[in-house]
Amino acid sequence: MMLPWWRAPARVPDDEAAEAARRHQAQLTKPPGSLGRLEAAALHLAALQGVARPCLRQPWITVFAADHGVAEEGVSAFPQAVTRQMLANFVQGGAAIAVLAREVGACLEVVDMGTLGSGCLPGVIDARVGPGTANLVRAAAMCADQREAALLAGRDAVRRALAGGADLFIGGEMGIGNTTPAAALACALLRRPGRELAGPGTGLDSVGVAHKAALIDRALALHGLVSPTRETPVLPELALTCVGGFEIAALAGAYIACAQAGLPALVDGFIAGSAALAACRMNPGTRDWLLFSHASAEPGHVLLLAALRAQPLLDLELRLGEGSGAAVALPLLRLACALHNGMATFAQAGVDDGH
Repeated sequence: MMLPWWRAPARVPDDEAAEAARRHQAQLTKPPGSLGRLEAAALHLAALQGVARPCLRQPWITVFAADHGVAEEGVSAFPQAVTRQMLANFVQGGAAIAVLAREVGACLEVVDMGTLGSGCLPGVIDARVGPGTANLVRAAAMCADQREAALLAGRDAVRRALAGGADLFIGGEMGIGNTTPAAALACALLRRPGRELAGPGTGLDSVGVAHKAALIDRALALHGLVSPTRETPVLPELALTCVGGFEIAALAGAYIACAQAGLPALVDGFIAGSAALAACRMNPGTRDWLLFSHASAEPGHVLLLAALRAQPLLDLELRLGEGSGAAVALPLLRLACALHNGMATFAQAGVDDGH
């Protein structure tokens, strides 16, 4: 039996390039380590790009959108119609991610993975695998074929990015109610109850958050993803099928495809983090190719970051999604590269290096 594409090994970062970058950095006119995590970011990018002088010239942003059956349980402060309305806002340039993409010089594409409504909107890529997921507290969110199609849509987005000359991939998402499947997926993979990962999302109060947590626990029990007698970890692909979302699966597929192709990916917030955790569980080599933009204001994000051994670049209390936090963090990565590449060495500047 042929293994699914997402099991193919990821590329291995270039340790020699990282070491060359480290030697170069040691000669720059500054005390060692004085630029903190900017130095580490430059070295990480050097390893991923396979060069001693990394740079980020062409970032690519793909926003995946889908609707969710669980929205009928009242888990969002906004109606489902907003998902499709926001797709039009993305392509018309009025959404936060559209503004940010213009400012950072990123290519932006929008992919409909399964919104409610007929037809695909102009300027939106049609990759719909269904009219939104099923209600995950009553049935599996999707079937295995839909999951695989959504994963493939993520891989296709990365292939378009590579064809467009991308040197960094940012995945965004849009879907009213999608913090619920993201939290449920994380709960299943981390073996945590709903209360530890459920958050306000679009603005729920404490009663709404408690309701969301209870729904997550119901879904986990319904699908057998968490139980006192379970001894083996939940298969990430099973968790995606039972409680995930089409756009979440597409993000997971995109992260895996980035790792297989050797394209660095900058991970956004809570929902993207849940997809990244699934991707790393499905293909562990994926983790090396991920950078993390920010700490989300969603309270469960801290658990995701810990599980991924990730230290994000920013903490600005963001919780919008869309890939917006990653776009905000992108200039920091560019500055890290600029400092690494543009500073003079002690010898060039005629400065005593203290040795």
